[in-house]
This record gives sequence, structure tokens and C-alpha cells, in this order.
Amino acid sequence: MPSTARLQPAQLPALPEHGWLAEQAAHQALVAEWTAPRLDRASRGEKHPVEDFLFTYYSLRPGQLARWHPGAGVVLLGDAATERLDWRWYVERDVRLDDGTTARGVTVDVEGFLADRGATTDFVTALLSATASRPAQLGCFGLHEWAMAYGLAEGEQRHEDWPLRLGAAGTDAVVEAHPVRCSHFDAFRFFTPSARPLNSLQPSRADQIMLEQPGCLHATMDLYKWTSKLLPAMPSSLVAAGFALARDAREVDMRASPYDLRQLGLEPIRIEEPAGRVEYVQAQRALADRGRVLRADVLDACRSLTRGDRTGSAL
Repeated sequence: MPSTARLQPAQLPALPEHGWLAEQAAHQALVAEWTAPRLDRASRGEKHPVEDFLFTYYSLRPGQLARWHPGAGVVLLGDAATERLDWRWYVERDVRLDDGTTARGVTVDVEGFLADRGATTDFVTALLSATASRPAQLGCFGLHEWAMAYGLAEGEQRHEDWPLRLGAAGTDAVVEAHPVRCSHFDAFRFFTPSARPLNSLQPSRADQIMLEQPGCLHATMDLYKWTSKLLPAMPSSLVAAGFALARDAREVDMRASPYDLRQLGLEPIRIEEPAGRVEYVQAQRALADRGRVLRADVLDACRSLTRGDRTGSAL
């Protein structure tokens, strides 16, 4: 059971019930635009290589994404907030209002959250800080998806429902004709065994903090993962921003892949051609710019939670 001990009134921002209920409704309406098509497809047994990725590869289910959190350091006032006392890491707290009076509200239990998720908070802070400190590398041309299909026969690829634009032999030829420079372990680990030696790096989980860089589409997509792992201490506004950015990055990722997705309205970025590589770099740079802004916001939220000088550890 969450603690309800009466501490000294906190000097924290307090949201009146009508205000935070409106924010919650707006968040739920936004998320419904993303989750309703997913649930509809699932009811018919249909798959979508772009849209479904954010619900299958990442851990938040539609209902969890729809649940609104103000983030740490905010007190929610009103009777409607008390249902959150049944949610993990929420507690009651007295807060001093602007008029000098004291009110009882509900807020994220930062101390309890850090007791359980402090190592995760530190790891995310260390990873995003290191990533932000590096220049964006824009020369990979999305070949990671091609390397995941390298050396496989037709129908053996991860997205077997969709044909390869150039066929198996043509896909292999593209991989062999271009340098493969993937720095992201969670992409590299899906390379086929024959593609791994072709990569200029051999990323591992242990050197993730050392290798991740802000031009990588997967590092940008993972901002959604890191925000979701820090709920409810992370505000849902940053989680939603991470989802929207990851969705756009995934679309570029799959348009630049070897798969023919034109039936879904996704025109290919033909990275096997010079013009396609220019197009890819332009899209990659735009996503990296958006990622830089969101990464800074997430880091600010993480640092506000950090306690002591603990070092991060892998998840």
C-alpha cells in the first residue's frame, strides 16, 4: 500500500482537477489516433511493418500508452486524483498553494520510484548524455535492414509478407557494394550471421553507451523506449513526443529498407541509387534534429530525478 504519511507541505506545482483532467483527455485523444488502427488491425489478424513495430518491439501496450501521467514533481488536486493511489509509485502529499493554504493531492513518489528504478534512470541519463555529446553520423544509408535480409532466400526475411524490391540476389548485391556502418546494438543483433562480419563495428550491449550516436534512426526511435521505461516519473507529454518521433523514424526506416511497401502507400527511398542516398540523408538529418531537441528534454527530466553519484548499469 502506498504511504499516506503527512509530510511537511511541499512547494510543488499543483494542478487543479479541471486543468489536469483536460490535459489527460487531450493526451488520450491523441493516443487514440495511434492505437485505434492498431487494435482494429489486430482484430482482423492484419500486420503493418511500420505501425505495429511500435507496439511489438517496444513494451507499452495501447492502454498503457493512453494512461496520462504529469511526471514527477507535480501534485494533482481533486477527488479524481485519488484513483492513482492504486497505481504504482503514486502517493498522497500535502502541498502549499499560492494563496498560502494547504491542500492534499496526489503525486509521483520520487523516492520510491528511484528505489526501484534508480539504476534505470542513471543508465538512461548516461546513455543519452553520451549520445548527445557526439556529432551525428549520417553515412549508414539504412543498410541495417538490408543486412537483416542478407544471404537469406526469398520468404526467409523478418517481413516475409512483403516482397524484396530487388529480390534476394539484388539485396545481397547492395549490401556487398556499400560499406555497412551500423553502431546500434539492437539493430546489429538482428543482422544475419553472414552480414555481421561486413559491419565496420561489432556493437555489443556492453559498449552501447560508448557507440550510440544521434544520427542513428534506431537511437532516435529508442527515445520512446527510454521515456516509457521511466513512467510515471516521466511526463506523458515526452512519451507521446517520443512515440510520434519513433513512428516517423520507423517510416523512413522501412521506406529505405529492401522491402516493397508501395501497397501501404510507402514509396521506397532507393538507397541503392545516388539520389536515394541523398534523400535518405536529408530525412535522417531532419529526424536527428528533432531527436536532439527531445533528447535534451528527456535528459532534463532524468537529471531532475538523479540522486547521489551512482553510476548507471545496463538494463
